[in-house]
Amino acid sequence: MAKNITIFTTNTCAYCVMVKKWLTQKGHSYEEVNIDQHPERQAEALQLSGALTVPVTVVTKDNDQKEVIVGFNLSKLAPAVA
Repeated sequence: MAKNITIFTTNTCAYCVMVKKWLTQKGHSYEEVNIDQHPERQAEALQLSGALTVPVTVVTKDNDQKEVIVGFNLSKLAPAVA
């Protein structure tokens, strides 16, 4: 079970909107980190994902393991938050 979900987004990212909408429809709460508004957190997203793209969704499990999903990838996102 997901303990915490964080999504790194930007203002112009359509896939970010899709991830947030999907999580909301599934009843999951999340913290959004908009790197346009908080550019100091971009390095954190890059370190976690190895990618310069968004969305970067970080799912922290009950055992504090982190699963990082880049993009709108339901085949990885759905089991990560289950």
